[in-house]
Amino acid sequence: MDLQRSNVVVIGAGTVGSMALWQLSKRPGLTVVGIEQYGRVHSHASYAGESRVFRTAVHEGGTYVRMIQRSRDLWRELERESGRDIYAEVGCLSIAPEGFPDFETALGTVREFDLPHRTLSTEELRAEFPQHRIHDGDVGLLDAHGGGLRPEVAVMSALDLAEANGAELHFNTAVIDIEERANGVVVRTTQGAWLADTVVIASGSWSTRLSPELNDLLRLQVLGLTWFMPKRPDLFAPEQFPAFLRDAGSVHFFGAPSFDGYAFKACTNPEWPVYRDVAEVPTAHTREELIRIGQRAAELFEGINPEPVRESVHHCAYTPDRLPVVDRSASGRVVTVAGLSGHGFKFSPQLGEWAAGLAAGDDLDAISGWDPRFALPAHLERLAVSGPYTGGGH
Repeated sequence: MDLQRSNVVVIGAGTVGSMALWQLSKRPGLTVVGIEQYGRVHSHASYAGESRVFRTAVHEGGTYVRMIQRSRDLWRELERESGRDIYAEVGCLSIAPEGFPDFETALGTVREFDLPHRTLSTEELRAEFPQHRIHDGDVGLLDAHGGGLRPEVAVMSALDLAEANGAELHFNTAVIDIEERANGVVVRTTQGAWLADTVVIASGSWSTRLSPELNDLLRLQVLGLTWFMPKRPDLFAPEQFPAFLRDAGSVHFFGAPSFDGYAFKACTNPEWPVYRDVAEVPTAHTREELIRIGQRAAELFEGINPEPVRESVHHCAYTPDRLPVVDRSASGRVVTVAGLSGHGFKFSPQLGEWAAGLAAGDDLDAISGWDPRFALPAHLERLAVSGPYTGGGH
Protein backbone atom coordinates (compact mmCIF):
# COMPACT_ATOMS: atom_id res chain seq x y z
CA MET A 1 0.00 0.00 0.00
CA ASP A 2 1.41 3.37 -1.04
CA LEU A 3 1.83 5.82 1.82
CA GLN A 4 0.67 9.41 1.52
CA ARG A 5 2.75 11.90 3.50
CA SER A 6 1.61 14.51 5.98
CA ASN A 7 3.14 16.42 8.86
CA VAL A 8 0.14 15.78 11.12
CA VAL A 9 -2.80 13.38 10.93
CA VAL A 10 -5.72 14.03 13.29
CA ILE A 11 -7.91 10.99 13.97
CA GLY A 12 -11.42 12.10 14.84
CA ALA A 13 -13.05 15.31 13.63
CA GLY A 14 -15.42 15.98 16.51
CA THR A 15 -15.19 17.81 19.84
CA VAL A 16 -11.39 18.00 20.07
CA GLY A 17 -10.32 16.91 16.60
CA SER A 18 -12.18 19.72 14.84
CA MET A 19 -10.60 22.31 17.13
CA ALA A 20 -7.13 20.80 16.71
CA LEU A 21 -7.55 20.85 12.93
CA TRP A 22 -8.64 24.50 13.05
CA GLN A 23 -5.60 25.46 15.13
CA LEU A 24 -3.12 23.32 13.17
CA SER A 25 -4.35 24.74 9.87
CA LYS A 26 -3.23 28.20 11.01
CA ARG A 27 0.38 27.11 11.44
CA PRO A 28 2.42 27.95 8.34
CA GLY A 29 4.27 25.17 6.58
CA LEU A 30 2.33 22.25 8.08
CA THR A 31 0.46 19.73 5.96
CA VAL A 32 -2.55 18.58 7.98
CA VAL A 33 -4.95 15.68 7.39
CA GLY A 34 -8.15 14.95 9.34
CA ILE A 35 -9.77 11.51 9.32
CA GLU A 36 -13.33 10.86 10.55
CA GLN A 37 -15.12 7.50 10.58
CA TYR A 38 -18.55 9.15 10.07
CA GLY A 39 -19.65 12.12 7.98
CA ARG A 40 -18.95 15.79 8.50
CA VAL A 41 -20.82 16.61 11.75
CA HIS A 42 -22.90 13.56 12.67
CA SER A 43 -25.37 12.33 15.27
CA HIS A 44 -23.20 9.54 16.74
CA ALA A 45 -20.78 11.86 18.50
CA SER A 46 -20.64 12.84 22.15
CA TYR A 47 -21.09 16.50 21.12
CA ALA A 48 -24.39 15.95 19.29
CA GLY A 49 -27.61 17.33 20.73
CA GLU A 50 -28.20 20.96 19.67
CA SER A 51 -26.75 22.70 22.73
CA ARG A 52 -24.24 22.42 25.55
CA VAL A 53 -24.09 24.35 28.81
CA PHE A 54 -21.19 26.78 29.12
CA ARG A 55 -20.30 27.96 32.61
CA THR A 56 -17.38 29.60 34.33
CA ALA A 57 -18.85 29.01 37.82
CA VAL A 58 -17.71 25.40 37.81
CA HIS A 59 -18.62 23.09 40.67
CA GLU A 60 -15.61 20.93 39.74
CA GLY A 61 -13.41 23.60 41.33
CA GLY A 62 -10.73 25.97 40.09
CA THR A 63 -8.78 23.45 37.98
CA TYR A 64 -10.82 24.32 34.91
CA VAL A 65 -11.36 28.05 35.35
CA ARG A 66 -8.40 29.25 33.30
CA MET A 67 -9.14 26.65 30.64
CA ILE A 68 -12.70 27.92 30.42
CA GLN A 69 -11.62 31.57 30.30
CA ARG A 70 -9.25 30.80 27.43
CA SER A 71 -11.97 28.77 25.73
CA ARG A 72 -14.39 31.68 26.02
CA ASP A 73 -11.93 33.83 24.06
CA LEU A 74 -11.49 31.07 21.48
CA TRP A 75 -15.26 30.61 21.08
CA ARG A 76 -15.51 34.29 20.20
CA GLU A 77 -12.58 33.92 17.81
CA LEU A 78 -14.29 30.98 16.10
CA GLU A 79 -17.46 33.04 15.74
CA ARG A 80 -15.55 35.95 14.21
CA GLU A 81 -13.67 33.77 11.74
CA SER A 82 -16.70 31.68 10.72
CA GLY A 83 -19.38 34.39 10.81
CA ARG A 84 -21.66 31.99 12.71
CA ASP A 85 -23.39 32.29 16.09
CA ILE A 86 -22.00 29.61 18.41
CA TYR A 87 -21.92 30.97 21.96
CA ALA A 88 -25.11 32.53 23.38
CA GLU A 89 -23.93 34.32 26.51
CA VAL A 90 -27.32 34.35 28.25
CA GLY A 91 -26.00 33.33 31.67
CA CYS A 92 -26.05 30.02 33.50
CA LEU A 93 -28.27 29.70 36.56
CA SER A 94 -27.48 27.15 39.27
CA ILE A 95 -30.33 26.40 41.67
CA ALA A 96 -29.92 24.18 44.72
CA PRO A 97 -30.82 23.96 48.40
CA GLU A 98 -28.72 26.27 50.52
CA GLY A 99 -25.53 24.49 51.56
CA PHE A 100 -25.62 21.97 48.67
CA PRO A 101 -21.95 20.91 48.18
CA ASP A 102 -21.64 21.47 44.40
CA PHE A 103 -23.36 24.84 44.71
CA GLU A 104 -21.02 25.92 47.51
CA THR A 105 -17.99 24.86 45.45
CA ALA A 106 -19.21 26.87 42.44
CA LEU A 107 -19.85 29.88 44.68
CA GLY A 108 -16.33 29.57 46.08
CA THR A 109 -14.93 29.41 42.55
CA VAL A 110 -16.59 32.62 41.35
CA ARG A 111 -15.44 34.44 44.46
CA GLU A 112 -11.86 33.12 44.31
CA PHE A 113 -11.44 34.08 40.65
CA ASP A 114 -13.58 37.23 40.85
CA LEU A 115 -15.95 36.05 38.11
CA PRO A 116 -19.02 38.17 37.32
CA HIS A 117 -22.03 36.68 39.08
CA ARG A 118 -25.13 37.27 41.19
CA THR A 119 -26.49 35.30 44.10
CA LEU A 120 -30.26 35.03 44.45
CA SER A 121 -32.49 34.25 47.41
CA THR A 122 -35.54 32.00 47.26
CA GLU A 123 -37.79 35.04 46.85
CA GLU A 124 -35.61 36.56 44.11
CA LEU A 125 -35.58 33.28 42.18
CA ARG A 126 -39.37 33.09 42.30
CA ALA A 127 -39.74 36.68 41.16
CA GLU A 128 -37.15 36.65 38.36
CA PHE A 129 -37.35 33.08 37.04
CA PRO A 130 -40.97 31.88 37.23
CA GLN A 131 -40.15 29.13 34.71
CA HIS A 132 -38.60 27.19 37.61
CA ARG A 133 -40.68 25.74 40.45
CA ILE A 134 -38.61 27.02 43.36
CA HIS A 135 -38.65 25.08 46.60
CA ASP A 136 -38.39 26.65 50.04
CA GLY A 137 -34.73 27.03 50.91
CA ASP A 138 -33.52 27.07 47.28
CA VAL A 139 -30.84 29.63 46.39
CA GLY A 140 -29.40 30.67 43.04
CA LEU A 141 -26.09 31.56 41.44
CA LEU A 142 -26.24 33.36 38.10
CA ASP A 143 -22.96 33.03 36.19
CA ALA A 144 -22.88 36.09 33.89
CA HIS A 145 -20.41 34.53 31.43
CA GLY A 146 -22.35 31.29 31.22
CA GLY A 147 -24.79 30.36 28.50
CA GLY A 148 -25.38 27.89 25.71
CA LEU A 149 -23.08 26.56 23.01
CA ARG A 150 -24.23 25.20 19.63
CA PRO A 151 -21.96 22.13 19.28
CA GLU A 152 -22.84 21.04 15.75
CA VAL A 153 -22.40 24.60 14.50
CA ALA A 154 -19.08 24.85 16.35
CA VAL A 155 -17.69 21.62 14.91
CA MET A 156 -18.87 22.50 11.39
CA SER A 157 -17.32 25.97 11.67
CA ALA A 158 -13.95 24.65 12.86
CA LEU A 159 -13.84 22.03 10.10
CA ASP A 160 -14.83 24.53 7.39
CA LEU A 161 -12.12 26.94 8.54
CA ALA A 162 -9.51 24.18 8.71
CA GLU A 163 -10.36 23.11 5.16
CA ALA A 164 -10.31 26.69 3.92
CA ASN A 165 -6.85 27.04 5.46
CA GLY A 166 -5.59 24.01 3.51
CA ALA A 167 -6.28 21.01 5.76
CA GLU A 168 -7.25 17.84 3.87
CA LEU A 169 -10.31 16.20 5.44
CA HIS A 170 -11.52 12.64 4.85
CA PHE A 171 -14.96 11.55 6.05
CA ASN A 172 -16.60 8.11 6.21
CA THR A 173 -13.08 6.77 6.61
CA ALA A 174 -12.40 4.35 9.44
CA VAL A 175 -8.91 3.95 10.91
CA ILE A 176 -7.78 0.33 10.95
CA ASP A 177 -4.62 0.76 12.99
CA ILE A 178 -1.62 2.97 13.66
CA GLU A 179 2.01 1.89 13.71
CA GLU A 180 4.97 3.87 14.99
CA ARG A 181 8.12 3.62 12.89
CA ALA A 182 11.51 5.26 13.12
CA ASN A 183 10.54 7.77 10.42
CA GLY A 184 6.99 8.51 11.59
CA VAL A 185 3.58 6.99 12.28
CA VAL A 186 1.65 4.96 9.73
CA VAL A 187 -2.12 5.44 9.84
CA ARG A 188 -3.99 2.75 7.90
CA THR A 189 -7.59 3.43 6.97
CA THR A 190 -10.34 2.01 4.79
CA GLN A 191 -9.47 4.69 2.21
CA GLY A 192 -5.67 4.45 2.12
CA ALA A 193 -2.69 4.97 4.40
CA TRP A 194 -0.65 7.96 5.56
CA LEU A 195 2.82 8.37 7.01
CA ALA A 196 2.79 11.29 9.44
CA ASP A 197 5.42 12.96 11.56
CA THR A 198 2.82 13.21 14.32
CA VAL A 199 -0.63 11.75 14.95
CA VAL A 200 -3.33 13.25 17.17
CA ILE A 201 -5.80 10.71 18.58
CA ALA A 202 -9.00 12.63 19.34
CA SER A 203 -11.52 9.87 18.81
CA GLY A 204 -13.56 10.29 21.98
CA SER A 205 -15.40 7.18 23.12
CA TRP A 206 -13.56 5.14 20.48
CA SER A 207 -10.10 6.07 21.83
CA THR A 208 -9.43 2.72 23.51
CA ARG A 209 -9.66 0.96 20.14
CA LEU A 210 -6.57 2.83 18.94
CA SER A 211 -4.82 3.32 22.29
CA PRO A 212 -4.89 0.06 24.30
CA GLU A 213 -3.03 1.79 27.14
CA LEU A 214 -6.30 3.64 27.87
CA ASN A 215 -8.30 0.42 28.36
CA ASP A 216 -7.86 0.25 32.12
CA LEU A 217 -8.37 3.99 32.60
CA LEU A 218 -11.47 4.90 30.58
CA ARG A 219 -15.09 3.84 31.01
CA LEU A 220 -18.07 4.98 28.96
CA GLN A 221 -20.95 6.76 30.69
CA VAL A 222 -24.30 7.11 28.97
CA LEU A 223 -25.67 10.66 28.65
CA GLY A 224 -29.35 11.09 27.86
CA LEU A 225 -30.87 14.27 26.44
CA THR A 226 -34.54 15.29 26.53
CA TRP A 227 -36.52 18.33 25.34
CA PHE A 228 -39.89 19.51 26.69
CA MET A 229 -42.55 21.82 25.28
CA PRO A 230 -43.82 24.55 27.61
CA LYS A 231 -47.22 26.22 27.34
CA ARG A 232 -45.41 29.56 26.99
CA PRO A 233 -42.35 28.90 24.78
CA ASP A 234 -41.56 32.62 24.78
CA LEU A 235 -40.70 32.40 28.50
CA PHE A 236 -38.04 29.81 27.70
CA ALA A 237 -36.36 31.79 24.92
CA PRO A 238 -32.66 32.63 25.41
CA GLU A 239 -33.50 36.25 26.32
CA GLN A 240 -35.71 35.08 29.20
CA PHE A 241 -34.30 31.75 30.34
CA PRO A 242 -30.60 31.14 31.11
CA ALA A 243 -28.90 27.79 30.74
CA PHE A 244 -29.20 26.00 34.05
CA LEU A 245 -28.10 23.40 36.57
CA ARG A 246 -30.82 22.32 38.99
CA ASP A 247 -30.41 20.13 42.07
CA ALA A 248 -33.35 19.00 44.20
CA GLY A 249 -32.62 16.19 46.61
CA SER A 250 -31.02 13.37 44.63
CA VAL A 251 -32.33 14.73 41.30
CA HIS A 252 -29.95 16.70 39.06
CA PHE A 253 -31.17 18.44 35.91
CA PHE A 254 -29.16 20.48 33.41
CA GLY A 255 -30.26 22.21 30.27
CA ALA A 256 -30.49 25.14 27.92
CA PRO A 257 -33.06 27.62 26.62
CA SER A 258 -35.19 27.04 23.57
CA PHE A 259 -33.10 27.58 20.45
CA ASP A 260 -35.75 26.08 18.15
CA GLY A 261 -38.66 28.24 19.33
CA TYR A 262 -40.90 25.52 20.76
CA ALA A 263 -38.98 23.29 23.21
CA PHE A 264 -36.28 23.72 25.82
CA LYS A 265 -33.63 21.20 26.82
CA ALA A 266 -33.88 19.67 30.30
CA CYS A 267 -31.94 16.50 31.01
CA THR A 268 -31.36 14.09 33.83
CA ASN A 269 -29.87 10.64 33.59
CA PRO A 270 -31.20 7.27 34.75
CA GLU A 271 -28.89 5.00 36.70
CA TRP A 272 -27.20 3.50 33.67
CA PRO A 273 -24.15 1.27 34.19
CA VAL A 274 -20.77 2.13 32.73
CA TYR A 275 -19.47 0.36 29.64
CA ARG A 276 -16.16 -0.59 28.06
CA ASP A 277 -17.00 -0.12 24.37
CA VAL A 278 -19.34 2.00 22.26
CA ALA A 279 -20.97 -1.12 20.83
CA GLU A 280 -22.43 -1.89 24.28
CA VAL A 281 -24.05 1.52 24.86
CA PRO A 282 -27.88 1.78 24.59
CA THR A 283 -29.12 4.00 21.79
CA ALA A 284 -32.39 5.28 23.31
CA HIS A 285 -34.24 5.74 26.60
CA THR A 286 -36.79 3.13 27.55
CA ARG A 287 -40.45 4.16 27.75
CA GLU A 288 -40.31 3.85 31.54
CA GLU A 289 -37.26 6.11 31.72
CA LEU A 290 -38.94 8.81 29.64
CA ILE A 291 -42.05 8.73 31.83
CA ARG A 292 -39.95 9.05 34.98
CA ILE A 293 -37.84 11.90 33.55
CA GLY A 294 -41.01 13.73 32.45
CA GLN A 295 -42.53 13.40 35.90
CA ARG A 296 -39.41 14.82 37.52
CA ALA A 297 -39.22 17.67 34.98
CA ALA A 298 -42.86 18.63 35.69
CA GLU A 299 -41.97 18.92 39.38
CA LEU A 300 -39.19 21.43 38.64
CA PHE A 301 -40.47 23.50 35.70
CA GLU A 302 -43.68 25.50 35.44
CA GLY A 303 -46.27 24.87 32.74
CA ILE A 304 -44.58 22.15 30.72
CA ASN A 305 -45.92 19.07 28.95
CA PRO A 306 -44.22 16.13 30.74
CA GLU A 307 -43.87 14.08 27.56
CA PRO A 308 -40.48 14.78 25.90
CA VAL A 309 -40.91 16.05 22.36
CA ARG A 310 -37.42 14.88 21.49
CA GLU A 311 -34.85 12.56 23.08
CA SER A 312 -31.44 11.14 22.26
CA VAL A 313 -28.79 9.07 23.98
CA HIS A 314 -25.06 9.72 23.78
CA HIS A 315 -21.90 8.64 25.56
CA CYS A 316 -18.60 9.98 26.80
CA ALA A 317 -15.38 8.44 28.11
CA TYR A 318 -14.74 9.13 31.81
CA THR A 319 -11.63 8.93 33.94
CA PRO A 320 -11.94 8.09 37.67
CA ASP A 321 -11.19 11.66 38.80
CA ARG A 322 -12.79 13.27 35.71
CA LEU A 323 -9.54 14.96 34.67
CA PRO A 324 -8.85 14.66 30.94
CA VAL A 325 -5.92 12.87 29.34
CA VAL A 326 -3.84 15.39 27.38
CA ASP A 327 -0.42 13.96 26.63
CA ARG A 328 2.32 13.29 24.09
CA SER A 329 4.04 9.91 23.88
CA ALA A 330 7.68 9.44 24.85
CA SER A 331 8.59 9.36 21.15
CA GLY A 332 6.81 12.68 20.63
CA ARG A 333 4.92 11.20 17.68
CA VAL A 334 1.49 10.45 19.20
CA VAL A 335 -0.66 13.04 20.97
CA THR A 336 -3.70 11.77 22.88
CA VAL A 337 -6.67 13.76 24.15
CA ALA A 338 -9.33 11.59 25.81
CA GLY A 339 -11.51 11.15 28.87
CA LEU A 340 -13.45 14.43 28.77
CA SER A 341 -15.79 12.96 31.40
CA GLY A 342 -19.03 14.57 30.32
CA HIS A 343 -17.97 18.18 30.78
CA GLY A 344 -15.36 18.71 28.08
CA PHE A 345 -17.17 20.44 25.24
CA LYS A 346 -17.17 23.84 26.90
CA PHE A 347 -13.38 23.95 26.89
CA SER A 348 -12.80 22.00 23.68
CA PRO A 349 -11.13 25.00 21.97
CA GLN A 350 -8.46 25.00 24.68
CA LEU A 351 -8.00 21.24 24.32
CA GLY A 352 -7.69 21.63 20.56
CA GLU A 353 -5.14 24.40 21.00
CA TRP A 354 -3.10 22.18 23.33
CA ALA A 355 -3.33 19.22 20.94
CA ALA A 356 -2.13 21.40 18.07
CA GLY A 357 0.80 22.70 20.10
CA LEU A 358 1.85 19.23 21.22
CA ALA A 359 1.53 17.88 17.67
CA ALA A 360 3.60 20.73 16.26
CA GLY A 361 6.38 19.96 18.73
CA ASP A 362 5.94 22.87 21.13
CA ASP A 363 7.77 22.40 24.40
CA LEU A 364 5.50 21.36 27.25
CA ASP A 365 6.63 24.40 29.22
CA ALA A 366 5.25 26.54 26.39
CA ILE A 367 1.79 24.91 26.54
CA SER A 368 0.10 27.56 28.66
CA GLY A 369 -2.27 26.19 31.27
CA TRP A 370 -1.52 22.50 30.68
CA ASP A 371 -1.61 20.60 33.97
CA PRO A 372 0.89 17.77 34.65
CA ARG A 373 -2.00 15.80 36.15
CA PHE A 374 -3.38 15.44 32.60
CA ALA A 375 -0.37 13.33 31.54
CA LEU A 376 -1.18 9.65 30.97
CA PRO A 377 1.49 8.33 33.40
CA ALA A 378 0.05 10.55 36.14
CA HIS A 379 -3.43 9.17 35.40
CA LEU A 380 -2.18 5.59 35.57
CA GLU A 381 -0.45 6.25 38.89
CA ARG A 382 -3.69 7.58 40.35
CA LEU A 383 -5.64 4.69 38.82
CA ALA A 384 -3.47 2.23 40.74
CA VAL A 385 -4.72 3.86 43.93
CA SER A 386 -8.33 4.75 43.11
CA GLY A 387 -9.44 2.00 40.73
CA PRO A 388 -11.46 2.59 37.53
CA TYR A 389 -14.47 4.87 37.12
CA THR A 390 -17.63 3.16 38.39
CA GLY A 391 -20.28 5.72 37.45
CA GLY A 392 -22.38 8.39 39.10
CA GLY A 393 -22.58 12.16 38.78
CA HIS A 394 -22.42 14.55 35.84
